[in-house]
Amino acid sequence: MKKYHGSSSLKKYCFASFLSLSIALGFSATSTADEGEWRPEGPVRIIMHTSAGGSADVFIRTVAESLEPKIGQTIAVINSPGGAGATQMARVRSANPDGLTLAVNTLSHFTGMLTNLKGTFSIEDFSWIATAQSDPNLIWTRTGSDIEDINDLVEEARARDGRVAVGGFGPVGSTQHIALRMLEKAADVEFEWVAFNSTPDIVAAVLGGHVDVGMSNLSGAQAYFEAGRLQGLGVHGAERVDGLDDVATLEEQGFDVDSSWVQVRGIFGPAGMPMELQQQIADAFHEAMRSEHYQNYARNAGVTDTWMGPEEYTAFAHQISEVAKAQLEE
Repeated sequence: MKKYHGSSSLKKYCFASFLSLSIALGFSATSTADEGEWRPEGPVRIIMHTSAGGSADVFIRTVAESLEPKIGQTIAVINSPGGAGATQMARVRSANPDGLTLAVNTLSHFTGMLTNLKGTFSIEDFSWIATAQSDPNLIWTRTGSDIEDINDLVEEARARDGRVAVGGFGPVGSTQHIALRMLEKAADVEFEWVAFNSTPDIVAAVLGGHVDVGMSNLSGAQAYFEAGRLQGLGVHGAERVDGLDDVATLEEQGFDVDSSWVQVRGIFGPAGMPMELQQQIADAFHEAMRSEHYQNYARNAGVTDTWMGPEEYTAFAHQISEVAKAQLEE
């Protein structure tokens, strides 16, 4: 299995800059009377790239509950998995740029346009409207497994000559797959990557014994941790995750990975959306995220709020694509 090493310092600088900028902009993203508020003229469709129940799906359904009364319209969340995002992206690209069709993206959209979706979609095909969340990836397995931490996982991979199956979202080159590549490099081992379309699918495969280990963010698998059915092995991030305080980071367990490579969720739409409309939509989402209902969910899910608007997010889309390209090419 070819290793993609990447430039750790470049990734850390770019991603740290993005997070610092988004936090700094957090309380400047509120709509003003001069700019106007987003008042869509009909129901809003939000197209998902995953099946129901995954981390991104839980996010958008939660924020929609606070967003609907603000905009005065219903929000229909439509799950359209397939092709590692291709099915969703095709529907978004062909939609009218009127703000009535939006979608949720993760970093896998950017890595996908460099790998399996290269030549099919590009950054310019879409409007990158707002960021909303960032959170680290977790590596976990079913409770009672002999694999209890990352060192056990690495030793198992060595003993089985790379035949330890790790399930995660998206194909080779996805965000989670890149994170696993970083662990492979740090530990000098190989794993078998198994792609899925949502976190619930990964959980089902792990609990059913079809794959050894899963990777995801906490929110999509949280109920299974709370029920005692999953046990954490490691956190691919700078800090431990609230609610899983006993699960150490990969770096704490002795593996030198880029802890800044975390998941990001944002809102995007078809190309050609007027910048004023994009800003109004970003403001509306960010205001809904400040609701008590949303904040309770976000803190329990262990995610970090991010607040980029369309100009910043578009710049970030190009920036992170260059970072991912460097990672994939080495």
